[in-house]
Amino acid sequence: MECLFCQILKEEIPAKVVYRDDVVIAFEDIHPIAPIHLLIVPQKHIGTLNNLMPEDNELIGYMIQTAKMLALEKNISEEGYRLVLNCNAGAGQTIFHIHLHLLGGRQFSWPPG
Repeated sequence: MECLFCQILKEEIPAKVVYRDDVVIAFEDIHPIAPIHLLIVPQKHIGTLNNLMPEDNELIGYMIQTAKMLALEKNISEEGYRLVLNCNAGAGQTIFHIHLHLLGGRQFSWPPG
């Protein structure tokens, strides 16, 4: 069975998509923890950060550049935003297809919870 994000990528499950290209898709998180909470998901299925290979370095950079572009579009680039990549259940990963959280629109504290 394919993961939830693979099903979203194939448009088998609906999502509020805000950006899509040949490399990534970005959509609104269904359980947002900030006024702006987008997930940036690569088209390529990679289970966790531990599964990244050296040839995926460009992909990770592309995901971050996409987040930067979306932060600008959502008018949060100047006030600030947070990017989060979780790895495995102990860090909060619930869907095992790597994804970058773009969070903004409110003040964040440190350290994160």
